[in-house]
Amino acid sequence: MGSVHQEADLVEKVCQIYDKISKLETLKPSQDVNSLFTELVTTCIPPSSINMATLPQDIQETRSKLIRLCGEAEGHLEAHFSNLLASFPNPLHHLDVFPYYSNYLKLSQLEFDILSRHYSTEADVVPKRVAFVGSGPLPLTSIVLASYHLKEASFHNYDIDESANSMASRLVSSDDDLSKRMLFHTRDVMEVTDSLKEYDVVFLAALVGMDIDDKVKVIKHLAKYMAPGAVLMLRSAHGARAFLYPVVNPEDLQGFEVLSIFHPQDEVINSVVIARKDSVQVETEHNHHHQIGIGSIVPSCCKYRDFQGLNSPLNQMNIIEELAMDE
Repeated sequence: MGSVHQEADLVEKVCQIYDKISKLETLKPSQDVNSLFTELVTTCIPPSSINMATLPQDIQETRSKLIRLCGEAEGHLEAHFSNLLASFPNPLHHLDVFPYYSNYLKLSQLEFDILSRHYSTEADVVPKRVAFVGSGPLPLTSIVLASYHLKEASFHNYDIDESANSMASRLVSSDDDLSKRMLFHTRDVMEVTDSLKEYDVVFLAALVGMDIDDKVKVIKHLAKYMAPGAVLMLRSAHGARAFLYPVVNPEDLQGFEVLSIFHPQDEVINSVVIARKDSVQVETEHNHHHQIGIGSIVPSCCKYRDFQGLNSPLNQMNIIEELAMDE
């Protein structure tokens, strides 16, 4: 009975915070914006068994609106720091002005480790062409992976917003190496077809498709055009964290074999789903044989909360790896 009351209190508090956020004149970085989103994250991050699918329709609608507001605020935050970085002669030498840069370094290391484990059984076989869909004005994941982990790979960053790509490209234009390996495409990924076959790995940003119907459309499109055997990495959410980001379930990944799903139990917001493109056509009905990964987690960065206790992430974070999420 206690958990029922706890969930009711959680929903009530989230709705109260949503009400305050929705009344803000702007979601650009400010003391009020930062305070409210920090409160929201703090409220949603503790482990919770709440099932979003069982919530009343009005709460479901509030959640959908809140996810969109989170996406808008995140975009403003990234644009703000992208513009700030662009004021330096070499922006890549000053990435640490972004207050969460150190988190990206740690998280990208984990992402690379997981990708390496699932990408190939041969240690010397690494991705050569990577796509990031929804890269935004501050593409730190691509920059960190290209700078420290996949040093020979080309990174094709897709965003539907021309201004976001313009800001992002300024960050790498003065770097002799990354300016050649980081490319930016102003395209709706739903209009990208045969080019998707060229990528070994495709990253799908959490807020590409901010409701599950839109996200499933994107996933089906990727399944249709990605090369057989290519890897898809995408972010999801679990428990109360699903008030912040859309949830992706294994059944949403038709055309892919789900390799692992990671539900962090610590200061990390996103779950991460790693899947491999099936060798059969996406339209074909077939059974999925999901293989659970072992002993690692791939967390995603939350822009509004500092992470604590991440000195040894693999040892310190509790891990839940599941075939399905309770959504």
